[in-house]
Amino acid sequence: MPAAAVVTLIGVGILVLALAYYLIRIAWTLRQVIDTLGKVTFGVRAIAYQTEPVNEIAAEIQGDVEAMEKALRSLLDSKLSQRDIAG
Repeated sequence: MPAAAVVTLIGVGILVLALAYYLIRIAWTLRQVIDTLGKVTFGVRAIAYQTEPVNEIAAEIQGDVEAMEKALRSLLDSKLSQRDIAG
């Protein structure tokens, strides 16, 4: 076999090994990313589950605040109308 063919085969072999190395590195990195994303997803779901009762309480508080605002507005309106009548 001529020397050029041997050099070509060695070059192709080195190229194939380099490509295989980088592809294995990419696959390893992607596995780490998938693992991290799985942990993040689990954490977000846990937080959502733990804060679920807060939504009901927050809605109840909002209803109470709206009722207080309505009562204060009606009180203010009655005081203003009494002032206008007396004034």
